[in-house]
Amino acid sequence: MTEHSDPSRDRLKQHFAQHVINQARQVLEVWQRLQRQEWSEARMQELGEAALLLQRYAERFEQAEHRLLAEAVERCLQGVADNRGRLTSELIGELNLLMQRLSRTGLRHGDRFEQTLLPPLRKPVYLALQHLERAERLAQQLAFFGMTALPLDSANAFRAAMLERHPAAILMDVDFSGPGAGLHLAEAVQQGLEQKIPLLFCGPADTDTPTRLAAVRAGGQEFFTDNLDASSLLERIEVLTHVAQYDPYRVLIVDDSRAQATHTERVLNAAGILTRTLTEPVQAMAELAEFQPDLIILDMYMPSCTGSELAKVIRHNERYVGVPIIYLSAEDDLDKQLDAMSEGGDDFLTKPIKPRHLIATVRNRAARARRLKARMVRDSLTGLYNHTHCLQLLEDARCRAARDGQALSFAMLDIDYFKKVNDCYGHPMGDRVIKSLALFLKQRLRKSDHIGRYGGEEFAVVMPGTDARAAHLVLDDIRRRFAEVHYPAQPQDLSCTFSGGIAELRGDSDCTRLSQQADEALYLAKHGGRNRIELYAAD
Repeated sequence: MTEHSDPSRDRLKQHFAQHVINQARQVLEVWQRLQRQEWSEARMQELGEAALLLQRYAERFEQAEHRLLAEAVERCLQGVADNRGRLTSELIGELNLLMQRLSRTGLRHGDRFEQTLLPPLRKPVYLALQHLERAERLAQQLAFFGMTALPLDSANAFRAAMLERHPAAILMDVDFSGPGAGLHLAEAVQQGLEQKIPLLFCGPADTDTPTRLAAVRAGGQEFFTDNLDASSLLERIEVLTHVAQYDPYRVLIVDDSRAQATHTERVLNAAGILTRTLTEPVQAMAELAEFQPDLIILDMYMPSCTGSELAKVIRHNERYVGVPIIYLSAEDDLDKQLDAMSEGGDDFLTKPIKPRHLIATVRNRAARARRLKARMVRDSLTGLYNHTHCLQLLEDARCRAARDGQALSFAMLDIDYFKKVNDCYGHPMGDRVIKSLALFLKQRLRKSDHIGRYGGEEFAVVMPGTDARAAHLVLDDIRRRFAEVHYPAQPQDLSCTFSGGIAELRGDSDCTRLSQQADEALYLAKHGGRNRIELYAAD
């Protein structure tokens, strides 16, 4: 006899599962807060308590996947505690991966993100637009970028949604539910909130200044006009909600005294800063290439060389010209300190130094260096790596792949018929399509993949630990989904496609050869009909 499922029992199981998913979201939200703020023992404890509660719920309601993930998060946090609160890149990497896996447990079963490392699960975006159909189309487009959006058709529906759950952000038409009513509605729901929700307004292109001023006073952080598209909205929400993996500052400590280096490590690790220590200065250049620090701390006096001599050697390499160097020494002669700083240093801290002073100095210098480096190595339109830095990253990945015996794939992508987009719709629309593809790639590729804008409408992707078949699977899925994105335009909406070529590292191939092979595969894709991904095949 065939056994039939009990609908009421199924509904009950679904209800219990929702409890677990809601607690999983709590874990992810604590994790995001921890990323945005200073890492501390108290916040680690809050994350541990949320994970423990998730484990209990998962056990009670028989949700095995959530239970295993919660237990793994607790083990990671115990690892940090066992290490006296000191972080390691391995622990951070494992926590990031666990949070990404946890984020996927709340997705619809039909979503195909198996090959993608997603940012932590976000709350939905609320769309309160004058025309429900427009909101529904926009929600559908946002879904292609991996973001959930909830279209709302009335002020009452909006208020009810706000009572049930606060969103990641609100997009509000200034005339939602009546002329100017959206402004008052958005302002009212924010009142009394300790943490304001990112609020974006939209209205006609000819919206007057008083209305825009009212939007600012209501807490609006952006004002979109009629040509609003999903990629522009998502890009702004990403900035406002700071959605990113936790990426701690990295500091290389060079000190011949193991005791002093260990003390500095402990102080910085306890503040969520990753460190690597060298007691042999001659190893510094190799360690710089491997560790890629945001900042270097040097002892002034070491047996094999002085700190200022090592600083000069570091500065001889153009790649490390912008990395801040801080001297940490007992030297209190001001003239000698100034001499050392004139030879490549950025700051001089005298031992003994208060932990708070050291942490603040490192954070401020490292943050500034990251911003400066971003301007130097990233494309201004898309935020992707520029051509030169992309090739440098490819060379780094090639060296690691050859050393560790790992696979490596390199892909070149090109937007199809891009000249027609510029000619028919104008360069602003062309820029929008380029930014959209850049965002699409950032959303759907792994953090360990490197994405660059090679020039014009051409992109490059470095994919470590990935063979050509796996790379093809991922990029072909992105190609299909990107073709479904639409851009508002006249006389009809615009959609675009791209073609790609992939080459896999073989034997002792260098970067030049790998790049040529990917370019040849891209040529085949273009001449094979476009909107396709080709693999390079050696003769």
